[in-house]
Amino acid sequence: MSSLIRTPFTAQSTAREVVEGVELTGRRAIVTGGASGLGTETARALAGAGAEVTLAVRDPGRAKDVVRALRTEVGRERIVVAALDLADPVSISRFVREWSGPLHILVANAGVMAPPETRTSDGWELQFATNHLGHFALATSLLPALRAASDARVVVVSSAAHLAAPLDFDDIRSLSTSYDPQLAYGRSKTANVLFAVAAHERWAADDITVNTLQPGSILTALSRHLPPSVLAVTREDPSKTFSTAEQGAATSVLLAASPTLRGLGGRYFEYGQQAPVVNPPFVTREGVAGHAMDPDSAARLWAISTEVVGG
Repeated sequence: MSSLIRTPFTAQSTAREVVEGVELTGRRAIVTGGASGLGTETARALAGAGAEVTLAVRDPGRAKDVVRALRTEVGRERIVVAALDLADPVSISRFVREWSGPLHILVANAGVMAPPETRTSDGWELQFATNHLGHFALATSLLPALRAASDARVVVVSSAAHLAAPLDFDDIRSLSTSYDPQLAYGRSKTANVLFAVAAHERWAADDITVNTLQPGSILTALSRHLPPSVLAVTREDPSKTFSTAEQGAATSVLLAASPTLRGLGGRYFEYGQQAPVVNPPFVTREGVAGHAMDPDSAARLWAISTEVVGG
């Protein structure tokens, strides 16, 4: 890969600053998990730049206040809401069937973090099923709509948690060991990065750019399953710097909208910059682990995912 991509943005940049001067009128976007936190700020910035944004959420009824606020701010015609449960293949299929026309931007933002052990109806651990398999099924099913767009972007929100969590391909269903919620979360985030590596290789010729990112440390509803003791230590740690949701969404918006990134995919970004590969990982919470960028692992995961959900 060529030298790392550098931009004028930093950890303090906001989503609005990143999209300033970018014209997205006529472009259509989907943001999964758009009813709260990073998803809402991502949708706000994209719609504010002119895009029509569909908030894909599990419960549209609970998103009413967010939808109302966004429509008041950016215009009613720019915000659409639709039901999508990424852990439910039927819901994904219904969402895809109801989509019509080109899709210029897909932001795979929704996620589950560290819940009590839960299995889907077909036996997959919930975080892997939601964070990876659900987004894999959604993106691959929407591939014709992405191909119909010009300069389509797929943006996958990962996490620094991937650094300590390589996939165990011999136990991809996490059945052989006791459940560790944070390890399972990290593995699902490694899968997000591997998806971006494999998808960009397969889709670049169709003018589809696929990248992934970690948004930084942000206390949102995503952390609701973490033990109180972990949250207390995290909040009280003077070395810990938290970003706001608008700052956390900045890198997602950069990858979704920046004209300078067209065709530059299969990469991992943080704080507005492409991150270097770090080996061994987790010396710090920055950079991308080699195990998440490995093309052989990416191809292996793609094959497994295709067998499970199609694509």
